[in-house]
Amino acid sequence: MDKKLGGIVAGKNFLVTGVLTDQSIAFHIARLIQEEGGEVILSSFGRAMSITQRIAGRLPKAASVIELDVTNQDHLKNLPLAIREHFEKLDGVVHSIGFAPESALGGNFLNTTWDDVAVALHVSAYSLASLTMATKDLMSDGGSVVGMDFDATVAWPQYDWMGVAKAALESTTRYLARDLGKENIRVNLIAAGPLKTMAAKSIPGFAEFESVWNSRAPLTWDISDPVPAAKGAVALLSDWFPKTTGEIIHVDGGVHAVGA
Repeated sequence: MDKKLGGIVAGKNFLVTGVLTDQSIAFHIARLIQEEGGEVILSSFGRAMSITQRIAGRLPKAASVIELDVTNQDHLKNLPLAIREHFEKLDGVVHSIGFAPESALGGNFLNTTWDDVAVALHVSAYSLASLTMATKDLMSDGGSVVGMDFDATVAWPQYDWMGVAKAALESTTRYLARDLGKENIRVNLIAAGPLKTMAAKSIPGFAEFESVWNSRAPLTWDISDPVPAAKGAVALLSDWFPKTTGEIIHVDGGVHAVGA
């Protein structure tokens, strides 16, 4: 492993959620953490658990995987104990979690039921608060929470209630930043451009996003390259943003800044 003893997260410990394939943004965040001198544990649950365990072996240093479903109160309650089996404390958490039922995507906005909307909001937005609170006491010396976002300032084609959930995620970030600042816990988001991940495959009409970025991005955007977004996340996890909280860093080639 090309581990930097003096890397930007050297000696720090992190929980990284959301690793499903080696194309996951979270996978590359975990990889870069290790390459920058830090240590990681991953989380997964259910049928994805064995997949995450296999993918964890592809990191520069094989990482342990703990069971965590962010909608399961018992999992959240037992999370500190599970983490302490590996680390005495945490320096940060990566929230790379999002899900919406099929009926909440793909142009069905006006007809989606509350039950399905509630799932999207719980998994994709409220979980940032529940995960942060579950791990807060492990960040006794302060820490950094970084979530993965997709710009929610406009209505995107097909994105529907997931767009609403991302708007809720952004607001949740600001309130967590407000209330946890006194404990020196920073909470920020990376708003990445569209990437060909497992999550993207569940979005009908994903090609429309690709078309927008191909035509509008001031900086050339590669939808198959999650590394720029991962680098942004690791920078926020490090001590290089000591007074930045409640912020949304756009790693999207500049699309958010320009008109049609």
